Amino acid sequence: VQLQASGGGLVQAGGSVKLSCVASGRRKSSDAVAWFRQTPGNERDWLAGINWNGGSTHYANAVKGRFTISRDNAKNTVYLQMNSLKPEDTAIYYCAASPLYFNGDYARASYEYWGQGTLVTVSS
Repeated sequence: VQLQASGGGLVQAGGSVKLSCVASGRRKSSDAVAWFRQTPGNERDWLAGINWNGGSTHYANAVKGRFTISRDNAKNTVYLQMNSLKPEDTAIYYCAASPLYFNGDYARASYEYWGQGTLVTVSS
């Protein structure tokens, strides 16, 4: 199984970016998926999580109301729509799938699969 994150780039503050995370090599797309981000010298921070059918979503306080996670299982793809971007949103964004022994805590789960990351740079 491979996860491919894409959609990053350079955007001005206040702008929007939509990230995609495509899963390949799977027979089913029925696992929970989460988005994280990381800046140099810092730990990876959880941003958002979505359950297998998209019926339940969860967000970190830092992005609630600005970011939206969604999925299209027919395309094996999970999205992260990011609006009202700020310079402090500059980071490498990662998607992760298939949390192990999942109890609903997206932030603390251990994930079986990780994407390679996509860089989002927000200019002021």
